[in-house]
Amino acid sequence: MNIHIQSEAEMVAFAQNIALDVRAGDCLALHGELGAGKSFLARAIMRALGVKDEALPSPTFAIIQEYDAAHGLRIAHMDWYRLESEHDVETLGIYEFFEAPWLTLIEWSERATALLPRNSQHIHIDIDLNHPEHRFVHINKKGNL
Repeated sequence: MNIHIQSEAEMVAFAQNIALDVRAGDCLALHGELGAGKSFLARAIMRALGVKDEALPSPTFAIIQEYDAAHGLRIAHMDWYRLESEHDVETLGIYEFFEAPWLTLIEWSERATALLPRNSQHIHIDIDLNHPEHRFVHINKKGNL
């Protein structure tokens, strides 16, 4: 599925649609260059799922941030940007986050693609070079890069 998003409001609406379909145990791998909107999308998904925390900081330095959402869902927001290898990722003890009650959102998942669950959904965000405030979003079906 390919979508052309022209505003932050459209990105929020897109996130709300994603939130309707996710379940505990799902993993969303967010792809895109720096500034593409991965963190913005992750925060919008979390808000749509009922996360009440105000700040929702990017986990760039913490690597993993944990949140409580509505209906007993827990969210692990990860950012693997600063990690250099699959071994670095694996030492974090990430596997518990790939099962219920967790929904996992991972930025820079390409650092350790082999460690992702087979049913991961990949969301690619690209900046529209003709309109830098717009984004092209491509969603791969679960299990496909």
